[in-house]
Amino acid sequence: MHRFRVTILLVFTSLILVGQEINLEKYKYIVVSDKFHFVKTIDGFQTSSLTKFLLKKKGFQVYLSNENFPDELSLNKCNNALFADVKDESDFLTTKSIIVLNDCKGKNIYTSKVGKSKLKDYKKAYQESIRNAFDSMTDFIYSNKPSEQSLITPEITIIDKIVVTPDPVSQKKEVVKEILPSENLYAQPIPNGFQLVNTTPEVVYVLLKTGVKDIFLLKDKTGIVYKSVEKWFVEFYQNEMLVTKELKVKF
Repeated sequence: MHRFRVTILLVFTSLILVGQEINLEKYKYIVVSDKFHFVKTIDGFQTSSLTKFLLKKKGFQVYLSNENFPDELSLNKCNNALFADVKDESDFLTTKSIIVLNDCKGKNIYTSKVGKSKLKDYKKAYQESIRNAFDSMTDFIYSNKPSEQSLITPEITIIDKIVVTPDPVSQKKEVVKEILPSENLYAQPIPNGFQLVNTTPEVVYVLLKTGVKDIFLLKDKTGIVYKSVEKWFVEFYQNEMLVTKELKVKF
């Protein structure tokens, strides 16, 4: 009788644990911050690239926040993307890292357990603690495996100031990225973001904050504003072509 009760208890416990699994099926992409708050440089200690590499093993299509995104991701971040960050909770003796996945509004969707390392070398310690945090990420459901083709970076051909790249979504049409000079703009804080004004002054763009540093959504326009290699760019669709302009912005 005692053995029977133990068996029932184990089955009941297993059902509870399965019910607690988090379903992430709706998310196809993960955008990893190119610089975590605990490092001084972009991809410091290779923490961002390591996090990207690990999350790809889960089946997601993963990009660093300073990389070029496929159109499907650029236009639908709030529908099919999560934004990854690593929280540092280290103390004097132990390096502790937590992998956090938020939606585009900054709402927490998933948090790993604490990954720990007692290594003295900072780079090795952060990498080991991030790996250990990743190893705890077994309590969610995800099976959207990307095809091998989707993981191949499309070849880019540069002609003067125009960049032509195959559309990674349809592979049937060309997307034109046009790098054009821009007037000087000034960022003025507003609730949930900034408005960029020129010297007239008039509002040129309205930027809405996302869950990733240096990436903003354009209000009333299909596009984004982002920072890459210390420069700001705006990307949007015009006449069914993706146009990219460099911005001269003073925050």
